[in-house]
Amino acid sequence: MRGSAESALKQIHRTRLRMAIGIAALTFVVTAFITVRYMIAHAGPILRTRVIQSLSYRFNSKVELAGFQVSLLHGIEVTGSGLEIYGSKDPNAYEPGVQALIEIREFRFQAALRNLFRSPMHIDTVYVKGMVLNIPPKQGREEMAGMGSRARRMAIFVDKFVCEDTRLMINTINPDKPPLEFAISELKMKDIGPGLPLQFDATLVNPKPVGDIQSTGLFGPWKQDSPRDTPVQGRYSFSHADLSTITGIGGTLSSVGQYSGTLNNIVVHGTTDTPDFRIASSGHPVGLHTEFDAVVDGTCGDTYLKPVKLFFLNTSLTANGSVVRLRNGKGHNIELDVFLNRARIEDLLTLGVRTDPPIMTGPVDMKTKLSLSPGAATVSDRLKLAGDFHVLRAHFANEKVQGKIDSLSLRSQGRKQSREQNGEDVPVDLQGVFTLGHGLLSFSFLHFLIPGTHVDMTGDYSLDGREFDFHGTARLDAKLSQMTTGWKSILLKPVDPFFSKDGAGTEVPIKVTGTESEPRFGLDFHHKDEHDSTVKKKTDTLSKR
Repeated sequence: MRGSAESALKQIHRTRLRMAIGIAALTFVVTAFITVRYMIAHAGPILRTRVIQSLSYRFNSKVELAGFQVSLLHGIEVTGSGLEIYGSKDPNAYEPGVQALIEIREFRFQAALRNLFRSPMHIDTVYVKGMVLNIPPKQGREEMAGMGSRARRMAIFVDKFVCEDTRLMINTINPDKPPLEFAISELKMKDIGPGLPLQFDATLVNPKPVGDIQSTGLFGPWKQDSPRDTPVQGRYSFSHADLSTITGIGGTLSSVGQYSGTLNNIVVHGTTDTPDFRIASSGHPVGLHTEFDAVVDGTCGDTYLKPVKLFFLNTSLTANGSVVRLRNGKGHNIELDVFLNRARIEDLLTLGVRTDPPIMTGPVDMKTKLSLSPGAATVSDRLKLAGDFHVLRAHFANEKVQGKIDSLSLRSQGRKQSREQNGEDVPVDLQGVFTLGHGLLSFSFLHFLIPGTHVDMTGDYSLDGREFDFHGTARLDAKLSQMTTGWKSILLKPVDPFFSKDGAGTEVPIKVTGTESEPRFGLDFHHKDEHDSTVKKKTDTLSKR
């Protein structure tokens, strides 16, 4: 009896234990069910609150979020739309209404379900589409100091952002001046640690010439007290850019380089190659290579070139200057000081003039100020030059022109032999002062020197080679009677004194008009007086240089 009582007692204990375990299991299941139901019902509001809370604290500003959806079927899957983060002031005075500092059309991210109960919540990657960053004017960027690290109270941490279709707007305080806009088709940013710069990989859309610029580098850490001093460094590549998208030029450009510095003082070193560069006024393709150093103000887009070295055919040149955005925001104005030392005149003519072959060959030194204003007109119509040049030992490609030069040299020296007997083309020395505008090359002074002849002229030459018109004075070593033979020489002897002046055997007004293929040379007594004073002034100017 005692043994069976003990056995029954043990059975009761086992039954009670099973019941307790069952009740505990049931309680856990019920609790878990209630918790999951609660999570499903409240995950959206919880996450929405965390997102708004984190962004509000990060930017110390008002945050609006139009759409927010959460799914828990495969962990936490979140999609949102219409996210706007505002500052204390309107950053974009050009657009009507109050603009947000940051606008995001769509975003999405995914995380493990357990992250919902962690604070701060950790997210590996957020995918963003249609983001607009409105950088305030220089005078109002103090509010962006709040974009620095305030990590301790952040409710959500994100390691990486992948952005598509991003626009960066750098604004000015002038309401009539549109912001400087950069289109970024793809942007990847990675947070590599507290207090460290963001690592980025970006594809920028270059409007003119059309093409994509690939750039990788580091940005930051953000300078709270002086955003313009935020560090930036990286490398870029720009390939297969179609220059024909710029009216008046053509070719396919590629460029590589590196940059470093701060946001308002980015130092860039790079090279470009264009194997088929051409200007519409000539249409002749040439291989063009450049090496450049520049300083860029990333807050306004102004660029200062220090210097640019350009190489094409057998010519090189050096340029210093600036590319500055106009006050009305409609394009950039290019101002350069250009220097050529022992370049080739035929290379310059091949690049800029349609005539083929070039009308002249020979070494040239030149310095000029170049100005290229923005606009829809061709480059040749917008390009302006003002400078001086010196061509040494030049020869004309056109046989008619060179033949007349050779004949003039012989006769002005009083020599009677023919060109064939002389055996060589006469070299020409040219120097002058010029301006270029609207496709017309104008010479306020042109000095022409060959053995036996000094000519000072002024005139115009069209870049298409179809027309030139020069007038001036020729001073010859020989007297008029010595420049001919026979009875003509005898008849001209009495008039020699009338044309001899200031030590010259003969001084006469001349003109050169017509076209490159059909030049016309002749006397020009009508223009003599009005050119005398101009020539003297320009001669004095060149002699001082």
